[in-house]
Amino acid sequence: MSTAHRLLRRTPRRRDRRGRGLRGLMYPVTTPAFRTRAERFDAKVLEALEPIESRWGPEIADLDLAVDDVPAVDTTSPDEVAWGTGVLADATVPLAQLVPAGVDSAGLPTRARIVLYRRPLEARARNGEDLADLVHEVLVEQVAEYLNIEPDAVDGG
Repeated sequence: MSTAHRLLRRTPRRRDRRGRGLRGLMYPVTTPAFRTRAERFDAKVLEALEPIESRWGPEIADLDLAVDDVPAVDTTSPDEVAWGTGVLADATVPLAQLVPAGVDSAGLPTRARIVLYRRPLEARARNGEDLADLVHEVLVEQVAEYLNIEPDAVDGG
């Protein structure tokens, strides 16, 4: 065996057996690109809520905001799917729901809340800017329903 051949055998192998590249983090944890889709969606929701909250803060102080991946189905049949009350839907796909204040199963009072459904909203948007506009529109409609006013009044014109 030649010396060059022995040296090649002694070098450590890289763990790139299938040509996919080195393993590890692609972006540093501190960069915005590291965030998950759900975290980016939550940021869009908070950004869309900011102008509404600055204008209607005292009126919506008792209103909570939540994000779920997909809506819960009350009942289904081969002919139709029944959603809960207060659901804002695009055709037959729910995008958000206004849950009124009430009493939970333990007898404790609950606050009114708007629930946005992330996956249906993302599926309807073509890109990030379109998603931000759609989230804003849905929030405006749900806040208007909560306040029992027209959506144009909530949006400011």
